[in-house]
Amino acid sequence: MPSLSNAADHIQDLGAYVSASPSSFHAVHEAARRLDAAGFTGLDELQPWEGGAGSFYIVRDGALIAWVVPEGAGPATGFNILGAHTDSPSFKLKPKPTTGAHGWLQAGVEIYGGPLLNSWLDRELQLAGRLVMLDGAQHLTATGPLLRFPQLAIHLDRAVNDGLTLDKQRHMNPVWGLGNPANVDLLAVLASHVDGASIDPARIGGYDVVIADTQPPAVFGAHGEFFASGRLDNLSATHAGLAALIAHASTSGTDSVRADAPVAVLAAFDHEEIGSNSRSGACGPILEDVLVRISDGLGATVSQRRQALAASFCVSADAGHAVHPNYAERHDPANHPELNGGPLLKINANQRYATDANGAAFWARLCGQAKVPYQEFVSNNVMPCGSTIGPLTATRLGIRTVDVGVPLLSMHSARELCGVEDPHRLAAVTELFFRTAA
Repeated sequence: MPSLSNAADHIQDLGAYVSASPSSFHAVHEAARRLDAAGFTGLDELQPWEGGAGSFYIVRDGALIAWVVPEGAGPATGFNILGAHTDSPSFKLKPKPTTGAHGWLQAGVEIYGGPLLNSWLDRELQLAGRLVMLDGAQHLTATGPLLRFPQLAIHLDRAVNDGLTLDKQRHMNPVWGLGNPANVDLLAVLASHVDGASIDPARIGGYDVVIADTQPPAVFGAHGEFFASGRLDNLSATHAGLAALIAHASTSGTDSVRADAPVAVLAAFDHEEIGSNSRSGACGPILEDVLVRISDGLGATVSQRRQALAASFCVSADAGHAVHPNYAERHDPANHPELNGGPLLKINANQRYATDANGAAFWARLCGQAKVPYQEFVSNNVMPCGSTIGPLTATRLGIRTVDVGVPLLSMHSARELCGVEDPHRLAAVTELFFRTAA
C-alpha cells in the first residue's frame, strides 16, 4: 500500500481496492489480503486469543475488525476506533433467480438499500458475492460484465424527459442473455466464475450475491481533480482506515508512539445501508465482542473494561454531501462543502450524526495537527439527513463518537464522485487519530 504522504498514489490505490471489492465479502477478503501482507495475524473467533501487543484482524461474513495493540497497553487502555461500512446500495439476487420472457434471459433481483435507480440503467454490470455450499464451504464469485438494465427508447416513451418513473418490480429486471430460462441456470454461471475451484451448482445451498458496476474508477477534470467510482459510499472510508491502520502498525513499536497510546481499531461493518441489524452490522455484537476479548487478553477486570470504554473514542467515517452546483438550494445556505476542501465534520441537532461539541473539538485538533483542512456539514432544515453507524456505536457501547466523511456528489449512484485530495486527507487524519488519546 502506498505512503499516506502521496494523494495521487492513494487515489489510485483506492481505485484498485474498489475494483477488487464488488461486494462486501470481496471488500473484507481484499482487506484481509492486504493486512496479511503487512504482517497482521488473522484470528478465528472459535479459538482462544492470546493477549499482548501485536496486529490482528477477524472476518465475520462481510465485516472486518482489525486492531493494533501497542507495547504499553494495559487493562484499562482505551480504544480509538475508525468505524466504516463495506456495503453499498445495489440489487441483491432473489431465490429462483433465473427468469425471463420474449426470448430474453433475466435475473430476479431485490432492491438493496436506497440506490438511485436511474443511475444503474444502460451500464454493463456484474454479479458478485459469496456462494455457500451444502457442506458449508464458501466461495467468492464475480462474473465480470454480464447484465444490463436496458432503458426504454424515447420513441416508446415520448414523455420520458419530463419525468422518469421506474417500477422496482416491473422495470428493474436486468437482462443477461438470450434464450429460454427453463434451459439455463444463473447459478451455474456464478459457479463458473469461482476462482481456484470447480464447484457443482447443484450443491449451492445459499448465496449472498449483489449487482456491481464494472466500469473502472477514473481520475478526470480540468486539472485531474475529480475521482469517479462505484461504492465510494463507503469504501472511501474503509480504504482510508485500512491504509491508516497499516501505516500505524508499521510504527507502533517505535518511539513515535507514546506509551499511553490507545488500541487502534478499524471496524468495517456490513449492512449499514439497510439499518445495520445483523450479526455483522453495527447494531450487532461484533465490535463489543472484539473489544471485550482484547481487554480480556490484557488482563482487564470488568471494572477495568468499563474504564477502557470510557477512555475510548470512535470516529464514524461515512461519505457525506458536497454542495451540488445545480441544486444549491437543497443545501444549508451557510454551509456549502466543496470537493477537495477536506473531509466533512457531520453535525445534526437530532443526533442522526453523533457529533457533539467535545467530538468537534477533538476532530478540529486532529486536523490541525495533521495540517488537513476540514469542512462542516449540516442539512437544510427541510431536507432530513440520513444516519450512520456513529449513533449506533455511541448508544450500544457508550463510546464518545464523532461523525465525519469524504464529500461526494451523486451519493447512492452506481458511480459516485469525489475529489482526489479528500480520501487521502481522511486517511492522514485517521493515522494520527489511531495514536492519539482523546
